[in-house]
Amino acid sequence: SFTIDVRVYYEDTDFSGVVYHARYLQFFERGRTEALRSCGISHRDLLARPEPLAFAVRRMAVEWLAPARIDDVLTVSTVFRAVKGARMAIGQTIARGPTPIATAEVEAACMNLDGRPRRLPPEVIARFGL
Repeated sequence: SFTIDVRVYYEDTDFSGVVYHARYLQFFERGRTEALRSCGISHRDLLARPEPLAFAVRRMAVEWLAPARIDDVLTVSTVFRAVKGARMAIGQTIARGPTPIATAEVEAACMNLDGRPRRLPPEVIARFGL
């Protein structure tokens, strides 16, 4: 499990000071990117491989449990659950203190730059500790 903290800024909110629902997707994305980095995987390095690779979200199920508000400090937790072929299963939670306020089940796909699925290389999978 990997966590990062994000603060809610004015730009993240609607007129009432509540976080706009699409911003949660950006918070989840930051969490996934930093979790990859914590495993020693960077998007830049994947793109620099002899056969460049990238990740794309294929499916995402989000449940909003409570609103986040301006100036809140939120913790985004990311867990890599499984890798099968070109797909990764990822669980994520955004919490304010001990209280979860949003959860996501994410399926990401590894692909080449033509958009064709590619199995994750064994050396990349090994970094997830699965």
